[in-house]
Amino acid sequence: MLSFVDLVVRPEFSVSAVDCRDDHRGWSAEPPRQDVRLVLVRRGGFRRRVRGVPADLDRTVGYLGLPGEEEQFAHPAGGDECTSIGLKPALWHAIAGDAPRVRGSSLYVDGRLDLAHRRLLAAARTDPSEELVALVGEIVRRVVTTTVPDGTADQALVARARGVIGDDHPAAAGLLPLAALLGVSPYRLSRAFTRELGVSLTRYRNRVRVTRALDRLEQGESGLAALAADLGFADQAHLCRTVREHLGHTPTALRRLLATERTSAPSEESAAANRTKIDA
Repeated sequence: MLSFVDLVVRPEFSVSAVDCRDDHRGWSAEPPRQDVRLVLVRRGGFRRRVRGVPADLDRTVGYLGLPGEEEQFAHPAGGDECTSIGLKPALWHAIAGDAPRVRGSSLYVDGRLDLAHRRLLAAARTDPSEELVALVGEIVRRVVTTTVPDGTADQALVARARGVIGDDHPAAAGLLPLAALLGVSPYRLSRAFTRELGVSLTRYRNRVRVTRALDRLEQGESGLAALAADLGFADQAHLCRTVREHLGHTPTALRRLLATERTSAPSEESAAANRTKIDA
C-alpha cells in the first residue's frame, strides 16, 4: 500500500510525505513523470532501477529523477517512508541552468544534506521556499556538471531585493516570486542575502515584518489574527512565533509593554507645565 500526504503545494514545487507498506522483491513499473523529483528516505529502504541500472536507497542514499524517465521499484526489505519533492521544470532550470548535465541519479546524503532535509520539513508549515532552494542548490552543486551562478554583483542584487521588500510589493511574499521579479535564479538570490547580510532572505523579510508589527502594536492594535494576515504571516501562531524569536516577547506582552511605556512617558503638555512650575 502506498500513501501520499501533501505537506506543501505551490505552483513551482510540491513536498509530499510518502509511506510505502509494500513488501516484494519483484520490480514494478511506474509511469514516467514530467517533473523533476528529489526523493530522500526517512525510514527503511527500497530499490530503484532506471535504464537497467539498479540502486539501493536508504537514509544515506536518495535519488534525483528527471522528466520522462522509465522507473521501476522493488521493496525487498518491507516498507519505507520518504520525502518526495517535485520541481516544475522552470524552477529546476532556474537553479540548475538551462541545460544541466547530471552525473547520475543516485545521491549520497551526508550530514549537511540530512540537516537541510529536516529544515525543509520543519519549515513546511509556513513558507519553505528558501529551505527548498537551499536543499536543491546543494544537490545541484554535487550532481550537475554545469556551472552554478557564482553570485557576482550580490550587493546590487540585495539592495534591489531590500527595496522590493521595503515597499511591501506582493512579490516580496516569498523567495520564488521575488527572484522572478528581479530576473535572477532563486538560488542566487538566496545565496546573495546570506553573503551580504549574514542572514537568510526569510529572516530579513521577517525582520521587516516584525518592525511593522511593532508599529501596529505600539498604536494599540488588538486583533492579532488580522495583524498576521495584513503582514503576510501564515497565521496568528506564525506571527507570535516569529515576533518572540526576534524580540523575546509575544505580541500580547509587547502590546502591554509599549502601552505602559506610552502612559509612563510625560506628554508635551505635562512637560511644559512642569517647566512652568520650575521657572516660577
